[in-house]
Amino acid sequence: MPVEKALRLLRECGALMSGHFLLSSGLHSPEYFQCARLLELPRVGEQIAEAMAEAVRVWGAHTVLSPALGGILIGYELARQLGVRNIFAERPEGRFELRRGFRLEEGERVLIAENVITTGGSVLEVAELARAAGADVVGYAVIVDRSGGRFAPPEPVAAYLRTEAITWPPHECPLCAKGEPVVKPGSRK
Repeated sequence: MPVEKALRLLRECGALMSGHFLLSSGLHSPEYFQCARLLELPRVGEQIAEAMAEAVRVWGAHTVLSPALGGILIGYELARQLGVRNIFAERPEGRFELRRGFRLEEGERVLIAENVITTGGSVLEVAELARAAGADVVGYAVIVDRSGGRFAPPEPVAAYLRTEAITWPPHECPLCAKGEPVVKPGSRK
């Protein structure tokens, strides 16, 4: 997907926000990708997942596994496009786990799907969960990879949009220094 076209879609849907945000990584940023706004319109979610499915189909996934909460919708639509099973991991007590009767089998080929990656911490944790169950992680599919290339696992990564995030540790944040209030829009507690 050409960057300008993807950014235009994000802006039109209200998914690219400006302000002072606390990301789930703990970093601060002047921008936030609220991909739930993209996915509130099923035709837009379908369009994005279709483009992502074309990129990852050759990886031969049996199952799409997403971290809750942000990855659930794109994971479902991506699995639908690929014609494979969809499950998600939850973090009830600080670490991701499979619940609701979800299981992975030895040798099962798993695609990890997420809405936004900045550091990749959540998807790497979910990938470790899959590996601990004996599954093989075939790659990662993400709507927005804002790592600027720093998220570089050994498996392939497909992104609808790749960009570099402007982020700061809280103690270096110029927006904090100006006294601007910080907003925590993500799902992690």
